[in-house]
Amino acid sequence: MQSRPSKPSTATVRHGVARVISKAGLCSRTQAADWVRAGRVAVNGRPVADPEHPVRQGLDRVTVDGAPLGARARVYLALNKPRGLVTTARDERQRDTVYACLEGSGLPWLAPVGRLDQASEGLLLLSNDPAWAAAITDPVQGIEKTYHVQVDAIPDEALLQKLVVGVVDEGEALAARSATLLRSGTRNAWLEIVLDEGRNRQIRRLLAAHGLGVLRLVRVAIGGVTLGDLPKGAWRELTAGEVSGLAPPTTG
Repeated sequence: MQSRPSKPSTATVRHGVARVISKAGLCSRTQAADWVRAGRVAVNGRPVADPEHPVRQGLDRVTVDGAPLGARARVYLALNKPRGLVTTARDERQRDTVYACLEGSGLPWLAPVGRLDQASEGLLLLSNDPAWAAAITDPVQGIEKTYHVQVDAIPDEALLQKLVVGVVDEGEALAARSATLLRSGTRNAWLEIVLDEGRNRQIRRLLAAHGLGVLRLVRVAIGGVTLGDLPKGAWRELTAGEVSGLAPPTTG
């Protein structure tokens, strides 16, 4: 007996409405949840109060303050993050965040693409294109990130090679793609370290495992996007070539 062909699945992808708003690049997921609870969000014309209210992808119409999510202009920025700022929209300890650098700019809400810890500085990307950001931070892509790091000793070539070979720290394999000596003084030196992955505090942990302390850590490039002479605390828009060189941009 011949079996009947199976029917195509009619399952519809559903996500919580706060996530849908965030993925549209309008705001953070936390802020979207606040908007829902404040009664500013409707699904198919009916107000919703639950941030996890299910939305059928491609079928339901979501509005915020009566305006549909719709197609929004995508923005891609490079920021020279100063030391001392945290890379987050909100901080429970009331520390200054990178958003202080964008105050008064009139820009839409933007999310950091990856992170730089509070003590680190240099190139930080921001965008309201979540798919583009996810592609850049995806470890499978292996986009290189270049750092200039001041350390409290003068490492020899053997030690630099050990940074490339790597170590296991807290169960994680940590290694640099490359490590070279830029310049040295009598007590400290500047290194250029290139990573192709993004583990938490990777450079600091890798150097500490080899007895080196970090005095300064500055990210100077992400793929083909360089920090250049961008002043500390200042930002600029990426060129179309820089955007597409990192990952394909999206629309809508």
